[in-house]
Amino acid sequence: MMMKQQQQQQQQQKQHIAIFTTASLPWLTGTAVNPLFRAAYLAKDGQRRVTLVIPWLTLNHQLLVYPNNITFASPSHQEAYVRRWLEDRVSFPLSFEIRFYPGKFATDKRSILPVGDISDTIPDEEADIAVLEEPEHLTWFHHGKKWKTKFNYVIGVVHTNYLEYVKREKQGRLKAFLLKYLNSWVVGIYCHKVIRLSDATQEYPKSIVCNVHGVNPKFLEIGLKKLEQQKLQEQPFTKGAYYIGKMVWSKGYKELLKLLKKHQKELAGLEVDLYGSGEDSEEIKQAARKLDLTVNVYPGRDHADPLFHNYKVFLNPSTTDVVCTTTAETLAMGKIVVCADHTSNEFFKQFPNCRVYDDGKGFVRATLKALGEQPSQLTEQQRHELSWEAATQRFIRVSDLNRLARADSNLSKKSLFASSSISVGKNLEDMSAYIHFLASGFETSRTAFGAIPGSLQPDEELCKDLGLTLKTPSRNSLKED
Repeated sequence: MMMKQQQQQQQQQKQHIAIFTTASLPWLTGTAVNPLFRAAYLAKDGQRRVTLVIPWLTLNHQLLVYPNNITFASPSHQEAYVRRWLEDRVSFPLSFEIRFYPGKFATDKRSILPVGDISDTIPDEEADIAVLEEPEHLTWFHHGKKWKTKFNYVIGVVHTNYLEYVKREKQGRLKAFLLKYLNSWVVGIYCHKVIRLSDATQEYPKSIVCNVHGVNPKFLEIGLKKLEQQKLQEQPFTKGAYYIGKMVWSKGYKELLKLLKKHQKELAGLEVDLYGSGEDSEEIKQAARKLDLTVNVYPGRDHADPLFHNYKVFLNPSTTDVVCTTTAETLAMGKIVVCADHTSNEFFKQFPNCRVYDDGKGFVRATLKALGEQPSQLTEQQRHELSWEAATQRFIRVSDLNRLARADSNLSKKSLFASSSISVGKNLEDMSAYIHFLASGFETSRTAFGAIPGSLQPDEELCKDLGLTLKTPSRNSLKED
């Protein structure tokens, strides 16, 4: 009995890190995969208690987003799937928790948006440190407890260059202008610390730029096998150039096909294989057929698939990524990457197999040179820099986690931001947060700014799946239930 109480006290004294993210497997997107690895590696040494908080979708919404018609009857089934996927990729026991928050898939944004106050997923007495993966995305329509009030420390990790995507839409410059200020507003209100993966993201006050992502260990294992082949004077790469990514124009396909079209004569004889699935697949296939070069288009596959092991050159002209996961994976496998001289690729320039170009002629030179030589052999230190061990060390350092002591778990937390006694003149941040709380509390204002209709509170189906109490709608959504 005494030992059990001591163990409980030790658990309470540990930092409790709750990682909230905007996507989950089986959707193989960056915000599903990277926070999952972050949770595993932060919990690995047992010094911290870690909870990964991911969205739960009802069956109809699962069918809209998850590939190959994969669906789950319950959160426990999806958790088992997520854990199996990760266990196949790491060599240590998983010691973090998984919890679910209610979400809905927004077809117009191709994103999952939170429903209700997702901070409720973590009980007040457990709330210590929150990591918001894509903090702007998680807080655009947040209506509930103020994150900085609920948690002792809130870290935002900015994954996505939303402004670059929005600029490509109709009236893109105006939308980007408005979105820039909305993002700055909500991130400033809700985060103590902001980590930007690269300078390709929007700037935020008091933010720090650091790539806190690593690569799936499987890619480093593939790279070691290729290194052994090189040392034995074997031919490790028997295929030429390829590109893999979600098949939408904004993910680099527009830039790549434009470069190939403009420089067909200089690149005569080049064969490129494209792999991806997405809403622009047919248009991209048609554009590829019009080229004189041989450009083959195939459905998307996992980048670790043996099919990709023997390619030597990865062509990636995308400038919408913040830090491209597939570029990191390619370098880990020992291949050569040809990419644009862009801030999103700054981290990769330290590796000898990263070849950057400034313009079309530079793209041609870099591509032909890469195809005509063997990749450099990565050193042990270079492989380490790409790993999740190194990424976790960088995250702990820039987020100041080691300097934070576990706050008293008995600190009183305010149960609802609206009901706490706030002096409007207390300070600018409290007043700004209160305005956001008011604006996000009415269906008309929420939908006007792009929220999914009916996402103020979880509906009956979400409540049933997650074991939540269905809240009765009231005329004034700002009243306490």
